[in-house]
Amino acid sequence: QVHVEESGGGLVQAGGSLSLSCTASGRTFSSYAMGWFRQAPGKEREFVAYIGRSGGSIDYANSVKGRFTISRDNAKNTVYLQMNSLKPEDTAVYYCAATGYSYYYSNANTYNYWGQGTQVTVSS
Repeated sequence: QVHVEESGGGLVQAGGSLSLSCTASGRTFSSYAMGWFRQAPGKEREFVAYIGRSGGSIDYANSVKGRFTISRDNAKNTVYLQMNSLKPEDTAVYYCAATGYSYYYSNANTYNYWGQGTQVTVSS
């Protein structure tokens, strides 16, 4: 069993920045690829970013490419999401998730373990 927990959400004005953190405990962190997803009210959960076990494989949704940066520190069992140039449409609950697979990483069903989510609100 893996316990995943996000932190760092909050309220920010458009154009601002926020940094999210996610810690995973219970199993060897470096054996899991990690992903960030988000869900806005009335919408389905959508893929945001992915990072492989060693950090060598990274991908982003087109909507955040060039603005968001995912990274991980396996020594600290932590994955990060740096969000810059935030837009009101980035408002959502952001979820961190862990998976033992490296395929279909943009599909939420690939992930075995999820955090409770952290709210990000971007005001215009």
